Amino acid sequence: MQIDFLGMQAFLAIVEQGGFQQAAAHLCLSQTAVSHRIRKLEASLGVTLLARTTRDVTLTDAGRALLPRVRGAMREFELSYDALRQHSKTAPQWLAFGCLPTLAAHRIAPALTRFRELHPAIAVRVFDNSIQEIAELTHAETTLFGISVATSNPYNLAVEPWADEPFVLACRPDHPLAAHEAIHWDQLKGETLIRISLPAGNSTAIDDALGGRRLALRWSYETQHTAVALNFVRAGLGLTVVPALSVAPGDDLATRPLLQPSISRRLAVLTRRGAVLSEPARTLRDLLVDALRAGLPSHAALASRVADEPHE
Repeated sequence: MQIDFLGMQAFLAIVEQGGFQQAAAHLCLSQTAVSHRIRKLEASLGVTLLARTTRDVTLTDAGRALLPRVRGAMREFELSYDALRQHSKTAPQWLAFGCLPTLAAHRIAPALTRFRELHPAIAVRVFDNSIQEIAELTHAETTLFGISVATSNPYNLAVEPWADEPFVLACRPDHPLAAHEAIHWDQLKGETLIRISLPAGNSTAIDDALGGRRLALRWSYETQHTAVALNFVRAGLGLTVVPALSVAPGDDLATRPLLQPSISRRLAVLTRRGAVLSEPARTLRDLLVDALRAGLPSHAALASRVADEPHE
């Protein structure tokens, strides 16, 4: 059933303002428009609400019966409208984005702090999910954008690469390999290694880059999450290979570049194709990207210096 709100509004205005002309002025409408609304309301109800003469407008019995109900309904609507308007002024506006856990855990807090200084009325919701889940959330419009990896996705999302993040060796500071500036993959033969499997996707990137050489490595443990693998390293169970930004600044672990081959993953911002981000969303995206880019290690110069050095 459709409720003729405009017709009821016109009906109440005619009664309270004293006529069609006065109601038209009150509603900022033409008198013809007010008359049309009343005729439409009467037609939908199947009754005559107003008795019109050349000099006066009076209520019919049906009009008198309807009047208190319309007044109550309109008053309730006005109260609800005002309450919602006040809520929109006082309730926080939410801005949601997706971010890989390895990036969100240690690197984005300064960006969020700066964003709050710029937009204190906007609350931020972070979906720290997997690569696939971030793509799904962006496609479903649960998030405005995602900070993820530039891989193919089934949703035809726009992918904007912004940096390459190298994989590094993570070991305890007292491990012999920590004394080297950089590590060649061949130096890992015979070491106890901790593999990080899906959903992170790290193992696939490493396997693809190493090819058959991966068979010479001893992967003694496997975890599903980077944080668990790093805790295993701290406990002395072995070494692991992780994206560089997954290790916190000042962590008690040592990280070293890996060479021959150097392996990296391409970081990107995902958005719905054709979507236009608001100014606050663009600001947050840029702050996040800048904070993460600033945390990337400068391994290029080191790699070129030690790549050809002999290693044990």
